[in-house]
This record gives sequence, C-alpha cells and structure tokens, in this order.
Amino acid sequence: MRTTTIAFLLLACCINGLVAQDARVGKVRNLRDAYHPWVPPTTKAKWEAESQRLREQTLIAIGLYPMPQETPLKAVIHGKIERDDYSIEKVYFQSIPGHYVTGNLYRPKKIDGKIPVVLCPHGHWRNGRFYDAGDNAAKAQIKQKAEQFDSGAHFPLQARMVQLARMGCTVFHYDMVGYADSQGVDHRSGFTDLTSAKWGINVMGLQTWNSIRALDFVETLPEIDMGRIAVTGASGGGTQTFILCALDPRPAVAFPAVMVSTNMQGGCVCENAPYLRQGINNIAFAAMFAPRPLAMSGADDWTIDIETKGLPELKQVYSLYDKASFVHAKCYPQFKHNYNQVAREMMFAWFNEHLNLGLKTPIKQADFEPVAPADLSVFDEQHPVPKDIPSETATRDYLIYQAKSAYEALIPKTSDDVQAFQKFLAPAARVLLDRDSHQVEIERQVDSDESRYIIGRKGTGEKIAVAVAGDIKSKSAVVWIDEAGRDGVDAESVKKLTDAGKLVITADVFLTGKMTADGKPAASQKVEERFLGYTYGYNRTLLANRVRDVVTVLAFAKSLGAEQVDVVGTGEAGVWAGLGIAVSSTKAKRVVIEVPRGVNSSKTTGDSMMLPSATRYGGLGGLLSLAAPTELTIATSNTSALSELGTANVVNLLSGGTTTLTSTLTAKDVVARLSK
Repeated sequence: MRTTTIAFLLLACCINGLVAQDARVGKVRNLRDAYHPWVPPTTKAKWEAESQRLREQTLIAIGLYPMPQETPLKAVIHGKIERDDYSIEKVYFQSIPGHYVTGNLYRPKKIDGKIPVVLCPHGHWRNGRFYDAGDNAAKAQIKQKAEQFDSGAHFPLQARMVQLARMGCTVFHYDMVGYADSQGVDHRSGFTDLTSAKWGINVMGLQTWNSIRALDFVETLPEIDMGRIAVTGASGGGTQTFILCALDPRPAVAFPAVMVSTNMQGGCVCENAPYLRQGINNIAFAAMFAPRPLAMSGADDWTIDIETKGLPELKQVYSLYDKASFVHAKCYPQFKHNYNQVAREMMFAWFNEHLNLGLKTPIKQADFEPVAPADLSVFDEQHPVPKDIPSETATRDYLIYQAKSAYEALIPKTSDDVQAFQKFLAPAARVLLDRDSHQVEIERQVDSDESRYIIGRKGTGEKIAVAVAGDIKSKSAVVWIDEAGRDGVDAESVKKLTDAGKLVITADVFLTGKMTADGKPAASQKVEERFLGYTYGYNRTLLANRVRDVVTVLAFAKSLGAEQVDVVGTGEAGVWAGLGIAVSSTKAKRVVIEVPRGVNSSKTTGDSMMLPSATRYGGLGGLLSLAAPTELTIATSNTSALSELGTANVVNLLSGGTTTLTSTLTAKDVVARLSK
C-alpha cells in the first residue's frame, strides 16, 4: 500500500468539477487559540443529557472510567503548628498504593458543631504550596494595591488558607503531582509516553483522582459538615477546581480563579488529555457544576473577557434552573494573572454567603504570621519520606493493572452479561470515535450525475465523496469502504452485487482517495511532540475521523431508504468500517472486514491507527463488540490483531451472532458472502 504523511493543511479537492473543501483539513484547534466557542443547550432536558455526556467524556479522557478501586488512605496527620486562632497540621495519605497526596490542614481553634471544609488545590506557583514571592515581587504587590500586608504579598497561598480558617472553615491545601512534597511522578513530563497514551493514563487523571481522594480524606475528619464543601484554586488550581466539581457531586460551592475562559484553555500536561475538549471548552466544564453556586475571578490574562465571553453562557445554563444569581464572575483588569487579596476577598464573600457562615461583611484579609516553607513540609525526621514510593513507571504499571482488571472483570461469560458489557463500552466508543454519533444529520450535494454525491454532517463543513451504484430504490445496501477510497473497490465485484439487486455505496473517507491532494491515503498525522493531549485533546485522531465518516456514510445509506445494510472494509479500512458500525445507530446484517493490524499496534502517537485509551477498553476487539449481534467475517493473518479481536468474537457469539475467521479475503469472497 502506498501511503503518505499529511499534516492538517488546507486543501481543496476537485471531484468531477465539484470542489470539496473539508473543514477538518484546515487549521487545527489548540489550547492557545484566542477563542474557543461553546453554545449551551437551550432546554433543561437537553442540557442534562449533554452534561451527562460531558461527564462521561471527561472521565474517559482522564482515565477515570471506570473509577479506580478505592484503596485504604492510611492517612497521617502530625506536626501541629499553633497560632492564636487557628492551627496548621501536616498531612499525607495514599490515593493509590505508594502514591502520596501531601498537604497542610488548617483548622480554626474554636469549633462548635459541624463546620465547612474548603479544598484548595494550588496552581503552577513556583514551589507550589511552599511559594514565597520574594522581596521585590512582594513590594510590587503592595505598591499596586494587590496586597495590603507583607505577609500576604510574600505568601498569598498561606494567606488564603489562614483567612478561611479564621472564617470558621477547615482547609486542606494539597500539592499538585510532582510539586513540593509530592514525589514519584514528574509534573511536566509524567505519563507522556506511548504506553500511557494507549491505556488512557495521564497526569490530569492522577491529579483529579488525588482530589477525589482528598474529599474522601476530609470526610474522615470529625468536625466536617459534608453538606458544606467548597473548592477553590487559581490558574492550574482553577482547572483542578472546575474538573473536580464537574465530576464529583460532593462540593457545594466553587470558586475557580483566573482559569475559566473562552481563550487559552490550560497549558500544562496536568490540564490536558486526549478527547478532553473536543467540541467543548472550559466554560462547559464550569457549567457542569450547575445549579450549585459558582463564582470566578478574571485578570489581565486569558480570562480578561470572562464577563462578556463565558459568563453569559453560564448564566444561560443556570437560568434553566432559575438560578442565574448562583453564578458570578468579575474581572480585575488592573492585575496580571493572580489570586491576590482583591480576588480572595471576592471569594471570601462568596463562601460566606453560600456556606452560610453568617459573618459580618465585608470580609477583609487580615495580617498573619507566615510559616517558613520548610516548616510546612510533611516529611521530617519522625516522619521520613516513605520508602515505598514507586517510580513513575511502576505507578503507571499499577494503573494499567487496575484498568486491565476492571475491563476483564466485565467481559461477558454468558449471554446475560452482554447487555451490561455493551452499556459500559458505549460511552467510551462514543468519546474515542464519534462523540456526535447520536445526532447525525446529513447534508448532500449531487455531483455531475445522480450516482455521485458530496455528503457531510449538517453544519460541520465535513466533506465525503461517495458513489452509488445500482438501483437507488433498492432496500438492500452494501457500504464498501477501502483504504484507497472509491477507486480501491473492485469494479467487477460492485457490478456483481448490483446485478444481485444490491445498492452499493463506496466512499472517499477522510484523507483517502480523491479527498487527498495526491490520491494517497494519509498514514499519519502531525502531533504535538511534548504531549499528544495537546493535539488530541482538541482534535480527533486520523482513525476517529475516518470512523466518523463511515458513520456518516451509513446514515446516508439509510437516508436513501435502505432497510438492510451490509458493511465491507478492505485493507486497513476494515478497522474503520468495523468501528463505524460499532458506534453507528445503523445496524448491519453482515460485516465483512480485513484487519491487517489492530488499534493496539500503533508505533507512534501520529500513527493512522493511534487511538488513545483504546487499549483500556479492549482495543479493536472490545470496541467492535458493540456491533454484536451480526454475521461477522474477519480476515487477518496478524496474530497480534487476532488476539486483540478476541473479545469481539466472544461477545458476538454470546449475543446470537456468527463469526467466521479467515486468513485472507478476496473480492470474490466478499461477493459470495453478500450475495446470499
């Protein structure tokens, strides 16, 4: 097979005089785009259905679907530091065996009954929880009236925790992965390898799991009112705030500072993952907290337009619950990126109101006695760094073991198990392959004659060149996808099928056939070298775009009136066709596919078969299980591919389908199987 590597550059393809310009081969989306739009649904029912899909998308993107097993925290609290009206303690616990979440626990001295708790993830401050701005920066903060006291100017993170404790809240201030006392996984480069990508393991997922376990930890504290949980962080801590609050129902109030925006979406690997922002943005994540009280601050950074771009969309969602007043945003354009005293006091007021603290307003930041960063460390001579902290590779391997065990436990053993297995896999397949497969609306243009069309999904700008052979009124259609496009399908076989009364549809799906500049199918795509999440977090993979087009072609076949659809995939298009029928609402009576290699075979992040997280869900075999029951024919001589397909064979047989395995597939074989 002759192939070429094609980066996503604008191209126009002339097909029998009709210029087809596919929007997907224009400029790719990336985190630093000036504008990431999102239009929320207009009814409560539509929003709640969409928000459920977004939760699934988020969990799958960050490797938390299904959720990892909750293992013992083995929490240690020690080293109390006394102040006049609050105390500070040192905490570490295990979110997974050997991986420690580290932080400080701030508590008010006087506790009457149950009190609120505030989780405070920090952002990318230098040294994180130990941050000291330094003398020059502190003086500048005071000069520009960002801070009133030297204590807050030097230690703005400590200032936040201290004031919240003085307001009557317990506060847990914990480290991001790889910051301060957190060890074992590097923050900037952790889990950026190919194996991690295939299994859906990333720093963002581990960090979010740490936050979920932090909620589990504070639940164990005797003074906590679990109905009054708040979360606040700035910048990368803001990302952690809105992601945790989107996924976990326990937080009641949130304040993500200087992060919620339609502009830059978060520049660290801890804020990105494949699939995460495909079709959505950070405003959508924030909206998932509705109708619980949510406020956010902006500054002279990417959040400067939050009041006019972002807040209106959030107001629209909150209005669906008659809670428009429960979402608020204010920008302080006189300050650069920050969580300074001005922004903190906005947060103090919001928490006072919505945590029912009953304090007199306005609440002002008071001066305090800072703790030297070294004295905040959770490890000392009496509590040394644990010896069981695993390497990054060992942590990754443990997460792989958990994911593999969870998947294998769900593989059906009887026919009664099939429905639950397919229900589990369906959200993953939708996210990995075609998040909009539930709402395909076809647009079509007739080319120079009635046998050729340019089709696509309504409003997307996507273009697929298709050819139709046979009686357009036939109720029995064959969709035949070849890796080389329409011209790769054997013409004599098409004629034999049409002579047998079939309507045969062939297509140039994404970057194949005449939908490429040189007629050669693209074998790879350009991917951000530092981390594939920077590319696939915003854009579909090459494989997913091709599968999406197969789904569109199947919908087109149904729109022509076909009541029975058979699917053929030859060359590597066998994988595209099989996965297309797996996620399509159109079901196939017969599926005949070649599988030269599986999706687990990718050697690079830009490989045409690269599908991040697919290995977590059984690879091709797991995802193809969604096509069952059907008459399935698989042709492969690749032993690795055959092994990867095992689950599909099991599920198809258990659900009443039939599976035929063969090492080769000829055009004559296809005709013989479909002419019956």
